[in-house]
Parts: sequence; C-alpha cells; structure tokens
Amino acid sequence: MPQDTDNLFNSRNIKPTAMRELVLRVLTDSNTAISLSDLELKFHKADKVTLYRTLRTFEENKLIHGIDDGTGAVKYALCTESCQCNPQDLHVHFHCTKCQNTYCLNDIPVPSLTLPVQFTPESINMVVKGICANCR
Repeated sequence: MPQDTDNLFNSRNIKPTAMRELVLRVLTDSNTAISLSDLELKFHKADKVTLYRTLRTFEENKLIHGIDDGTGAVKYALCTESCQCNPQDLHVHFHCTKCQNTYCLNDIPVPSLTLPVQFTPESINMVVKGICANCR
C-alpha cells in the first residue's frame, strides 16, 4: 500500500486492515462522494456490515465526512489532512441533478451564521443542486 495511505491511517489513529485499505483506496481514487450502496457494488463479496463499520470508523476518526445531499443515502468523502470536522472545516457540497454525483467544494466554506442566543448549532450541511461541469 502506498505510503500516503499509511500516513492517513497513522494520522487518524486507525489500524489498517485489508478491507479498510481497499475502501480507502476507492475513496482516494474517487472525485465524488460515495454511498454505502456504491461501495457494495464495488465489493460484491464483502459483508455490508463490514463496509458500514469501516465507514463508521473512518468517520469517527475524521478521515471521512458524511454528506446528506437529499437523495436519501448518506455519501462519504475524504476529509482534508487538517480537517477535524469542526464548523470552520465545513465546506459546500454540490449535487448534480443529472448524473447524481455529489462533489466536495473544499475551497468554498459554508457561510457563517448568526443564530439567536438560545440556539446552539451541532452540524451544518450546505448542498447546492444543479448541473455539474461533466454534465454541462
């Protein structure tokens, strides 16, 4: 396995296993977010529970983040190296209504919000929907 993926596991205190390495390779090679169903199609013989647990481990250790793009299935994408999934790390996502792919727009931060004093945000999700550059 390439050194950079070893570093990704080490930097997030994740013990590498064969399945984790395979899933990380798929996430690394993808330029769009991937759902559990997408992973199941890539790993026909893999147990769905193992894939789910792999994603949960990655998410809990801030290697990936989940995206609710409104399609009914959470999609997952790699976090940037310095990401801790704190509000200042959040970015906009783009969901293409034609090809159904969801992209991380890492260079576009989620706008800051001023909420009433009694309100405490726990998460923010911003998804822009439209036609992506590949479908245009």
